[in-house]
Amino acid sequence: MADTYECFKLAVSDFVATVTLARAPVNAQNRRFREEIIAIFDELSDRSDVRAIVLTGEGKTFSAGADLKERPAVGEAGAYPRHNRLVRESFNAVMECEKPVIAAINGAAIGAGCVLALCCDILIASEQGFLSMTEVDVGLAGGVSHVRRFFRESDARLLIYTARRIAGPELLRTGVVSACVPADALLPTAHGIAAEIAAKSPSAIRAAKRSFNVTENLPLRDAYRFEQSQTVALASSEDTKEAQRAFAEKRKPVFKG
Repeated sequence: MADTYECFKLAVSDFVATVTLARAPVNAQNRRFREEIIAIFDELSDRSDVRAIVLTGEGKTFSAGADLKERPAVGEAGAYPRHNRLVRESFNAVMECEKPVIAAINGAAIGAGCVLALCCDILIASEQGFLSMTEVDVGLAGGVSHVRRFFRESDARLLIYTARRIAGPELLRTGVVSACVPADALLPTAHGIAAEIAAKSPSAIRAAKRSFNVTENLPLRDAYRFEQSQTVALASSEDTKEAQRAFAEKRKPVFKG
């Protein structure tokens, strides 16, 4: 897909990609939005000039969720399976991207917008940002599995059952986000974290993210065995050799990966 998108803005600088949701007025997710986010994250996953990604929203909203004008027709055979497959893959593209993704939650992240934020590796919220799962308000239900990954069980059920807004300061208190900052500090904070990640061994970061994804639901014994296999694979890599040389020589490493 071309570098010009209808629903997103993409910028890359110093090994950090900034992906901005840009579907006015509230960054609602329709078919085009989902097709583009899959294409963008598939591309960034493979780009050697990208080592970390910041995902944020344009305007006052991160994403107000699914565009309800594009709900699949209930009576049309195959409509829901096609729709659900595309929705799943739009989230999977973010989770499965080989590069760490930092959500900079600048405003409302509602329903599918909340899930999109929860698909990221690291969550940062502005003081005006909030998460909300409003499916029950329109007679629907969904997002439980994603919500459970970040919220404690009671808080997850509270979020789903009540459709409450959980604001940035409360998200920080409950450990859902790593930081809650004033609006004007949100992107600098997210980019600062991304720059820290970008300075590390690219192959080691990819292996670490792979370990997070693969081991999430494995028993401890099997999970740690997989992690050890990643360490063995990294041991002879050029990135690892350079990291170890740089550490011994007390200098910044220069990675090629």
